[in-house]
Amino acid sequence: MFSLLYRLVRGVRRKSTWALPATVIVFVFATSWPLMALAEPVGSKILEPANYWWWFVITATTVGYGDFFPVSPGGHVVGAYVIVGGIATFATLFTRISIALENVKGRRMHGTVELTTADHVVVLGYTPGRTERIVDELLADGSRPIALGAWSTVESHPMAERDIDFVRGDLTDEGVLRRASVHRAHSVLIDARDDNEALAVLVTVDHLTTGAHIVVALRDMDRAAHLSYVNAGVRCVQWHQPHLLTEELQDPGIAQVYTDLMTHGGGNTYSMKLPASLDGISFGECQAHLGQHHDTTVLAVNTGESLLISPSWQEQLRTDMVIYYVGQARLDPAAVARGLRPAKSG
Repeated sequence: MFSLLYRLVRGVRRKSTWALPATVIVFVFATSWPLMALAEPVGSKILEPANYWWWFVITATTVGYGDFFPVSPGGHVVGAYVIVGGIATFATLFTRISIALENVKGRRMHGTVELTTADHVVVLGYTPGRTERIVDELLADGSRPIALGAWSTVESHPMAERDIDFVRGDLTDEGVLRRASVHRAHSVLIDARDDNEALAVLVTVDHLTTGAHIVVALRDMDRAAHLSYVNAGVRCVQWHQPHLLTEELQDPGIAQVYTDLMTHGGGNTYSMKLPASLDGISFGECQAHLGQHHDTTVLAVNTGESLLISPSWQEQLRTDMVIYYVGQARLDPAAVARGLRPAKSG
């Protein structure tokens, strides 16, 4: 019997690795029941179909509740046969599962898995150190899954310790980008090795996506006009500002706000030392007055010791402090003092 089982296992193993455990357990069950019927005395409860099924499962898994058991020496031999068959079955099954998991892990490490993720952030391009910083900032936000797409020169997952997916290949190839699930992405960052490559990748990304927010890191911002020919809605950010890249991915449009603040356009940023007559005024009073009467927004306050970005409205201002604001024109400190003095005295 064992010799027959061995030959059967060898034959099945050549054809299908997953069929092997099922074949072994079915063979053992089909042969053990008649053998048990021959070995056990007539009328034995273990031979009843419902009881034998139960006894076989419990014995093959080596649990052994003991509610049914063979009483004859031949029945004991059959029981040993079932135990050996069960151990062989589960050992083979667990081996196959382990191999399958290792294969999946290997495919994940080598970036060959096809992702099914949706509404995620896709980072296309890998630069050691830089990409880790970008990904860590995105993970700190924690709002969306992240997938990293790298060129074939990156041989294995460079950030396997982080909870992100990985795909590698030609990032201008539609099939590779589909494996990264770019067509289902919420936002896509193209962080290429040069601006020409960024344009080439954008062409394929734009072909796949319909509503994704696309951000491109550029070394030469004059190339932004060329990218807009492909997609007028693409956002271009200076390559050496990775923090701004992550902010734009998480909050679309914020790069445009920064750009307008840093250039002379709809508003400009100014500073003003607080007039002596306004010593002790609260930040809230100052912010409300400047907003209502001068169409100005205070961004920060320099206390002389630290810079407070958007401080509490209860923060008390002193005359040695400097406020930074954005508005249409530079304010006259004396005019501001005259407008605020009545409120302060009241």
